[in-house]
Amino acid sequence: MNIEDFILFSGGANGAEEAFGFNAERKGVEEVNFTFDGHKISRQRGLRMLNHEELKNGDVSLEYVSSLMHRRYTDGPALRKILQSIWHQINNGQQIFVIGEILEDNTVKGGTGWGAEFAKICNKRLYVFDQSKDVWFRWNKMEWEQLGDDEQPAITQIHFTGTGTRFLSDGGRKAIEDLFNRSFP
Repeated sequence: MNIEDFILFSGGANGAEEAFGFNAERKGVEEVNFTFDGHKISRQRGLRMLNHEELKNGDVSLEYVSSLMHRRYTDGPALRKILQSIWHQINNGQQIFVIGEILEDNTVKGGTGWGAEFAKICNKRLYVFDQSKDVWFRWNKMEWEQLGDDEQPAITQIHFTGTGTRFLSDGGRKAIEDLFNRSFP
């Protein structure tokens, strides 16, 4: 596969998504950032503005998401649109990379958690860099497996998703940079 064949699907928001986009551009990987009117983002490259019909394709019951995630999501139009745009990111990627924190209940903290749960539901290849532990994990369809130094993830699918927290740590930033360097030497 040629590097020109690879596409990063993301959301272009501050933090992890901005770092994924920066590294994609640095390596010459195409970038698609799903967003919607009125959403503040950092990345303009590969901007894909979702219209109301496309957003509806990613609609999900907030009661269902709240139940799945073991926390309450309020029914506000901005949150709904963010969850709908995350649906597009995950739906388009074959391999999913998330920067965040895995909680005791095996969900990922914050709104990013919906992306990880949706990836699980769709049986996507899912990796989470847990910033609190400074280590990569892989979802094995039953539980999280911590990855050792000799089994660090690499981007192997031409359509991949990079998403995560807006509160990116130095360790998270380095994890994204190392992921791209391993994948595209």
